[in-house]
Amino acid sequence: MKKVIIYCRVSTDKEVQETSIKRQQEELQLFANKYNFEIIKIIAEKQSGYEIEREGIFEMLEEFHNGNADTLLVQDETRLGRGNTKIALLHQLNRLRVNIYTLSHNGELQLSEGDSMVLQIVSIVEEYQRKLHNAKIKRGMKKAVSNGFNPAENLSNQHLAKGRERKEFPIEEVIRLKENNLTFKEIASVLRGMGYDVSKATVHRRYQEYQSLENLQNQD
Repeated sequence: MKKVIIYCRVSTDKEVQETSIKRQQEELQLFANKYNFEIIKIIAEKQSGYEIEREGIFEMLEEFHNGNADTLLVQDETRLGRGNTKIALLHQLNRLRVNIYTLSHNGELQLSEGDSMVLQIVSIVEEYQRKLHNAKIKRGMKKAVSNGFNPAENLSNQHLAKGRERKEFPIEEVIRLKENNLTFKEIASVLRGMGYDVSKATVHRRYQEYQSLENLQNQD
């Protein structure tokens, strides 16, 4: 049995939209019952589809990341988002291996040829960005070590991490969020919503590594 999250969205607080969001919820519940899906949570919010920082979206992604659900039900793909926001969310849901069902398709979401092509390009670009970023970090670390830098001497509780597999996540995203004054706890929560299983301590430690490396390189 599929475990589903129902997501409903309207863009304004107008009375006609209030009716719309209620209708979305009712129709999606009927759809879930028809196919014997187990409804884990119903999320409804009033936000622009062009806005990606939505509380409902963060809540939804966290549920999928934690494995509480495996399928998303929406009226149509525009309820999920519009423009670049829609593509970004579809890409993230794809990374989390989430099944998407819509009323408009009366079943699994069928992407347009254009959207499918964009998602393929995004995946390819993301993979090469990851490789380039890792290569840059590796090159910088080698240079730093050759200049006498020892990460173990710059981090507290380093001995606790011995034997653990080093978790990969985008340090550039951590830096961006930190510059927006988010706490490490909040940053870890955002990263988990993006599909990265990290703790506050791991994020903090990796940010310290980055700062130490940056400080050393700036001294050259």
